[in-house]
Amino acid sequence: MILQVLQVNTFYGSSHILQDVSFSVNSGEVVSLLGRNGVGKTTTLRSIMGLTPPRSGSILFKNKEIIGKPPYEAAWAGLAYMPDDLRIFPDLTCEENLDIAAKLSRHTGYWNRERVEELFPVLRARRKQKGLNLSGGEKKMLSLGRALMANPELILLDEPSEGLAPLVVGSLIQVIQEIKEKNVTILLADQNLKFCRRVCNRGYIVEKGRIVLEETMEGIWSNEEVIKRYLVL
Repeated sequence: MILQVLQVNTFYGSSHILQDVSFSVNSGEVVSLLGRNGVGKTTTLRSIMGLTPPRSGSILFKNKEIIGKPPYEAAWAGLAYMPDDLRIFPDLTCEENLDIAAKLSRHTGYWNRERVEELFPVLRARRKQKGLNLSGGEKKMLSLGRALMANPELILLDEPSEGLAPLVVGSLIQVIQEIKEKNVTILLADQNLKFCRRVCNRGYIVEKGRIVLEETMEGIWSNEEVIKRYLVL
């Protein structure tokens, strides 16, 4: 087991967002946090990464407590994060965005700029183009590629399919499958059940800051009552 989240409570000011959230991710899995917008999926990922520190609970990454650690220490431990707002450097070129991630990482491995550009050929074509001038889909590819450049063991993806055309979503499905084959574990937050069904082994449904169901993706897909109550197809 690479990640254990145990009884986590996270607040924004006096607002109690995550309420006793517990779940786990095994090495080599692709696991989804499913739910509508505003239910706590992003806060869960931010809590794991240390960007929104929980007030109580435990988060074990490779059996070591990471609550209370700054985000850069989580990254040094082997975590990477693609936020929903992507956070690429708009004034740097594609290659500069990728290279800076490798320079700041303490890990080496399979992923380098050449292999990221093989995974996302458009980034090779846009190599000298500034991030500011990329399309939304290209920025998402760059943000994911930059996360891979750190050679993480676990990558957190926030709304990877959001805003993408169906053809691009199809390409993203293939990309995630290829990343998994390179022994990278993935935890993603998304509300697109059709997309998650194609890439994930298991899913946790989040509602009002709580985990309300854990199930295989096929089990969730076949449960019409759960889909109608909690999810958006």
